[in-house]
Amino acid sequence: MSSGQRLLIVGGIALALWGMGYGLWYAVFAEHQALDGIGASLATGFSAAAERNTTGADAALLQYRAAKYNYDRQVDVHGHWIALAMLLIVVGIAYDRVEFSRSVKFAAALGLLLGSILFPLGVLLETASQGPIPKGIAVLGSALVIASLAGITYGFARVPSATRD
Repeated sequence: MSSGQRLLIVGGIALALWGMGYGLWYAVFAEHQALDGIGASLATGFSAAAERNTTGADAALLQYRAAKYNYDRQVDVHGHWIALAMLLIVVGIAYDRVEFSRSVKFAAALGLLLGSILFPLGVLLETASQGPIPKGIAVLGSALVIASLAGITYGFARVPSATRD
């Protein structure tokens, strides 16, 4: 097993465990409170609207929007970490068929692993701050995943070096 293959498989397993652990933590300690907040802000907003209290309705709907934004990001992060982990494992299983040197294969595997960690992490950080740093981390992570996958795909498509002219 090459170092790149080992990195993808072990990294994928570790990332899957991390994603599942994060999802379990969120479900047990945070999700129900988030859903209660979402429901309460909607009920408050609808009650205020029925009373023709536009200021109260607007404030409650802004609370709903913020709570729903955070909830969606939390669920997305959990799902993306696990999905990217499965991708790492599947690619890792067939990684010996990538026709590149060991160093290029390791670099592509490292890029894919780092991107798979950084992309959801950036999305998670957006729940604390919607500024440029969390968005930059998410963009960097997704760019690493895309570039690494493009390179790995090219490596899979190359003719094996033993049969090249």
